[in-house]
Amino acid sequence: MEETELCFPQLLNSSCVRQKRPQIEAVCIYTLLSSISLLTAVLNLLVIISIAHFKQLHTPTNLLLLSLAVSDFFVGLIMAFEISLLDGCWFLGDHMCALYSSLDYIVTSASVGTMVLISADRYVAICDPLHYPTKITMKRVSVSICTCWACSILYNSLIMKDNFKQPGRYNSCSGDCVVVIDYFVGIFDFVLTFVGPVIVIIVLYLRVFVVAVSQARAMRSHITALRLQGSETVHAKKSELKAARTLGVLVIAFLICLFPFFCSSM
Repeated sequence: MEETELCFPQLLNSSCVRQKRPQIEAVCIYTLLSSISLLTAVLNLLVIISIAHFKQLHTPTNLLLLSLAVSDFFVGLIMAFEISLLDGCWFLGDHMCALYSSLDYIVTSASVGTMVLISADRYVAICDPLHYPTKITMKRVSVSICTCWACSILYNSLIMKDNFKQPGRYNSCSGDCVVVIDYFVGIFDFVLTFVGPVIVIIVLYLRVFVVAVSQARAMRSHITALRLQGSETVHAKKSELKAARTLGVLVIAFLICLFPFFCSSM
């Protein structure tokens, strides 16, 4: 008992126990996660400032990137709160716990929604480039982004309403930060905010990939017709592989980064 550290020593009978780590391990973990949090927030803030300040960057695609940067900026800030939970102690109160968890869900949902919008934007740009300026306008993109964020805020607020009514109801001890969502609501949320968007993103990017490959092949055929097969043909083949790698990396990286969150939630 003498070696046991409590989150709130004054609450001897109800305080959570602080998780103890070797000093070197704790320093490495906190330094690494703090650096990631800081870099995430600062770099996305630079993107936000750049797109907002320079008028030449005010395009529909960059507006979508601005929305993604805003959501990722908040992810960086939220990580700072998650770092404080590494030792098993939450010192900001039950209301802040519910708010922090809600913001976590909101920015994640908004990020996923923005990724779907970016996929749709790239789909139209590659598959229907002649109609892109008329279909994808600043007004339509702005409305889509606002709708995405509004739906994310409303949807996650409804999911978290019980935790706001009685914050801390699921805590086992003082210093705990536990949020519980109904099992069936959790499954519905998993399908709506992960499975559905991922299917849409994969389908759109596969279509983009097919069109990109067909365009590369058409270019190669044109080069062959002009009897310039040599390096140009190799370049056309490389463009096919580059398109495949780029789209593959985008989709795989997105799934790898997002999947653990929903696994832990389930």
